[in-house]
Amino acid sequence: MSNSELSAFIDEWCRSKRNRDILKERLIDGVKISDLAEKYELSDRQIKKIVHKFKELLP
Repeated sequence: MSNSELSAFIDEWCRSKRNRDILKERLIDGVKISDLAEKYELSDRQIKKIVHKFKELLP
């Protein structure tokens, strides 16, 4: 799946703006989990959970 297709899929399936931003930064830009956790004031575990749940939706 190309980055543009992945971005469109994220936009379609994820309702939360924060979670969309997290997913795009992690899956497309490759930002580290710890950096995302710090930026969004969440734990590493919460970031991993968001990413993992979304990955289950991928075709």
